[in-house]
Amino acid sequence: METITVKDKKFKLSIDSLTIQNSIKKIAERINADYAGKDIFFIGVLNGSFMFAADLIKNITCDCTISFTKLASYEGTKSTGKIKELIGLKENIEGKHVVIIEDIVDTGFTMKSVLAQLSEKNPADIKIATLLFKPQSFKEDYKVDYVCLEIPNDFIVGYGLDYNGFGRNLNSIYSVVNN
Repeated sequence: METITVKDKKFKLSIDSLTIQNSIKKIAERINADYAGKDIFFIGVLNGSFMFAADLIKNITCDCTISFTKLASYEGTKSTGKIKELIGLKENIEGKHVVIIEDIVDTGFTMKSVLAQLSEKNPADIKIATLLFKPQSFKEDYKVDYVCLEIPNDFIVGYGLDYNGFGRNLNSIYSVVNN
């Protein structure tokens, strides 16, 4: 589909599912090379990362485990700038190689909060894998280690990303037409 409607907004196709899958495979290859012979502890940030996390993990050949945490900073199509932890991480990550799986890094505020919380738990290292990165919106100074796709500063939906809870089920990613 070239255009879709989610609730009261129209969206146009931005990234097709084949492009998404190919970019995930490339990132998985890099992670596999970087962590060859090591165990990885993946932490998916819900809700948006669930599809990316599932597809990424399918392409990981290293020994790994995965858990999830849930944070929120969006309402409608705008970031509130306030990050609330909804579900905390229960596993011990001390001394472990941690890779955070995020659906999108835009301002970087949410990930900064996640990095601060995880650093307190003394992991061996922490890296970030994101499906989407908005370099024009990024306001932080940490490194995003694994970026599948860079996108403009548009509001998007699909492949786990939502508009007020809807649209996560779409296989492709769509950009808002009438914001």
